[in-house]
Amino acid sequence: MKILFCGDVVGKSGRQALTAVLPGLKRESKPDIIIVNGENAAHGFGLTPKLFQGFMKMGVDVVTMGNHTFDKADINDLLDEEERLVRPMNYPENTIGHGFCIVEKAGARVCVAQLLGKVFMRPVEDPFATIEAFVKAHQKDYDVLIVDFHAEATAEKVGMGYFLDGEAALVLGTHTHTPTLDARILPNGTGFQADVGMCGDYESVIGMSVASALPRFSGVVQRLVPAECEGTFCGTFAEIDDKTGRCLSIRPIIIGPHLMNLK
Repeated sequence: MKILFCGDVVGKSGRQALTAVLPGLKRESKPDIIIVNGENAAHGFGLTPKLFQGFMKMGVDVVTMGNHTFDKADINDLLDEEERLVRPMNYPENTIGHGFCIVEKAGARVCVAQLLGKVFMRPVEDPFATIEAFVKAHQKDYDVLIVDFHAEATAEKVGMGYFLDGEAALVLGTHTHTPTLDARILPNGTGFQADVGMCGDYESVIGMSVASALPRFSGVVQRLVPAECEGTFCGTFAEIDDKTGRCLSIRPIIIGPHLMNLK
């Protein structure tokens, strides 16, 4: 089974990069399932129903979210209705939406789940205890488990990779918008990368314009504005043994004008 995970889509530049690159990747790599992190797709903050439907029309199977899940009020109904739109499962009980979904692809049941980190993030439930309880309750319901860990601290992401080593096929980090060069298969067969990176304009401060971001580091509070020049696509491609649920290979994909092109 071939899986393509596309990093955080940030604003117009990210959407354009995804639109430009995805058709070619589909032709060349023939992924069985395509996952996109879409929590920054609407001008850098949140997602709208229209953009979600646009991802679906492009052939995306699952859209994951993150700490900006509820930035756009008109997404609330869709979060409840659409199982393929996955928000963090360690939000408090009774939060609207779905923390995971299970899709059948290439004869296998693929579970896509998302967690939020706790380190340097707003308070949420313990992601480690949450996913441990989830696996115990649902591991017979799926053949392959893919976890999007939306977290700030690299150490927490690495910890989650080892925590789920042998339980998940993939643990992929999102949120920090900077691709890491640590894609690898952990000792018990879980594919891991601390951060997939973003689809967006890298002539920026993690997707926001330099002019709007720099003053904030000196304590000046002002509105962040997405950078909207030509974008770069960042994603991760992995091959999974759907019989064992283990990762066979994993590699980053970076295509665009601002970073070294890797395919």
